[in-house]
Amino acid sequence: LPLVQMMEPRLNDAQRIQKRALDIVASGLPMLLLWPVFIAIALMVKLSSPGPIIYTQLRVGYNGKPFRFHKFRTMYNGSDEQRLEVLGRPDEDMAERYKHDPRITRIGHFLRRFSLDELPQLWDVFRGRMSVVGPRPMLPEELEQLSRLHERRHLAKPGITGLWQISGRKETTWEERMQLDLYYINNWTLALDYT
Repeated sequence: LPLVQMMEPRLNDAQRIQKRALDIVASGLPMLLLWPVFIAIALMVKLSSPGPIIYTQLRVGYNGKPFRFHKFRTMYNGSDEQRLEVLGRPDEDMAERYKHDPRITRIGHFLRRFSLDELPQLWDVFRGRMSVVGPRPMLPEELEQLSRLHERRHLAKPGITGLWQISGRKETTWEERMQLDLYYINNWTLALDYT
């Protein structure tokens, strides 16, 4: 009988060291150079609405393990608890609902438009919880939507950016997002990360 075996893609030790070294440089250097930007954004967030400057959320990371994920707060304090009522579950119309999300502050719209809210994730990369490039970390409640094949996306550290972000971000469907993540996992090279 013909058999098909799905190999589990893994980085070898040399590749893992290369990727980690690049992540340290690519996160540490911007944190040193952009500290005035961090302070300016922190002040804007603090003055925009009551609540913490940094928003911390539980996400699913490498090998499916949960970790604390950091962003500049872009929503009114406590709005994350209304996610399901406002946005619902991911589907074909999710991108449209994101565009008109009433939970986002005025400064939050600006920060999200230019992805400035993601800057604190440089610290997550520096600490080794994330990578600069990789599949975006998922919310725990999204896991139930993954097929067994899609679970392979957790074979890589989650990234600040990846193929999904540069291929349309919120404009892509759930299935397209999963396919892009799997393509990255199955075809990883340093060139894919930094080209």
